[in-house]
Amino acid sequence: MTYDSIIIGAGLSGLAAGIRLAYYGKQVCILERHTTIGGLNSFYRLRGRNHDVGLHAVTNYSPPGGKRGPLNKILRQLRFSWEDFDLSPQFGSSVVFPGHTLRFNNEFAYFEAEIATQFPSQVDGFRRLVAEIDTHNIGDLGQTWISARARMAEHISDPLLINMLLCPLMFYGSPSEHDMDFNQFVIMFRSIYQEGFARPYKGVRLILKNLVKKFKSLGGELKLRAGVQQLVTDGKHVSGVVLDDGQVLEAKNVLSSAGSAETLQMCGAEIPVDDRFTPGEISFVETISVLDQQPAEFGHNETIVFYNDSEDFYYEQSKNPVDVRSGIICSPNNFEYDQPLEEGSIRITALANPSYWMNLPEEKYIEAKKYWYDQILESSMRFIPDFRSHVIDVDTFTPRTIKKFTGHINGCVYGAPQKILDGTTPFDNLFLCGTDQGFLGIIGSMLSGISIANLHLLNTR
Repeated sequence: MTYDSIIIGAGLSGLAAGIRLAYYGKQVCILERHTTIGGLNSFYRLRGRNHDVGLHAVTNYSPPGGKRGPLNKILRQLRFSWEDFDLSPQFGSSVVFPGHTLRFNNEFAYFEAEIATQFPSQVDGFRRLVAEIDTHNIGDLGQTWISARARMAEHISDPLLINMLLCPLMFYGSPSEHDMDFNQFVIMFRSIYQEGFARPYKGVRLILKNLVKKFKSLGGELKLRAGVQQLVTDGKHVSGVVLDDGQVLEAKNVLSSAGSAETLQMCGAEIPVDDRFTPGEISFVETISVLDQQPAEFGHNETIVFYNDSEDFYYEQSKNPVDVRSGIICSPNNFEYDQPLEEGSIRITALANPSYWMNLPEEKYIEAKKYWYDQILESSMRFIPDFRSHVIDVDTFTPRTIKKFTGHINGCVYGAPQKILDGTTPFDNLFLCGTDQGFLGIIGSMLSGISIANLHLLNTR
């Protein structure tokens, strides 16, 4: 059998692309090396508890009955109902720098009022920036990299406000150190500040479960424990894949969510001297603390806190194993659910040094995880109430974990700094979706898969 399309990776982008293609009667096979789907946004069970990986919140929130925005586009294109994602909006989040706190929720007017209060001399410039964001076309697949910092500085003169605005956007979507592409900036600004956060009560597994169910109902084939060892090519065209067990599958087209550099390596190709195929280096360590009470009971009511301990914001590969100067504090409990989650939890994320974590011997690796768990918590206590006496279980994952379960070089979370917006590669029937295509986050990943499937494999928008 020759498939119409083989999709590498059963993450959100691969599953969404598979559903879109299967709707049009295409014979589609999704290949996943691991026994768990989801990729960068997955889940696992440890000591009787379920944990999400990646998902802090679904961005691009739209309330029931909405017609516009990426979430509603996905629901239409995949033919889901709003209830299939069961999203509960956030309580409210904040960006905390010394002397200034900017709070935001899913109502943009509230955030604009915060800017006006905290930075009154900058609010007119902020509004001009928002006007430019509102008219920017993220669908222009031919645009080139433009510095977000430089573009922001055309409207905002206070570097502290620029850093505070960038902090959540970079933590949740920038593969570049110190700066980000303006197109990526616009995508993230809209998704976080203008649309906002939400979460399914059961976490990312609900979304993944519904995606798989829909894909299989349309005749799609999902193969787990089916890693791709090699792509079969003649130098210009891909005819199929060789699996880890030696099995060969043929396809008219291949769509890869594995990353640009990682996909070219499967072709046996040297990575071109081209910034688009240079692997990223931004990765993180994340701690998970399970608590014996809800965070609100010890005074923590915010959904997500983005913190930084100085006016300067250093978003870069950490020179130390972990950079504890800044980070993200997420409480999955603090969303507007109909009923509380069974247990409290706090997840704290900080920038990391991938090479340090990749090269540790196993015994030292376990010790380092314990040590840096303590350091990350100690640092974060400056920004939220001290919850350490309520911790009843912990886990920590690192760049090494990310590489193991995604295959991403350096354990990079946001892929290559240069995005390939049109999803093309040096091979005429091999395309990219997901992180290195350029649409990020839960909703962005699905939109990426849908968009590339429409553009190249269905010839429809």
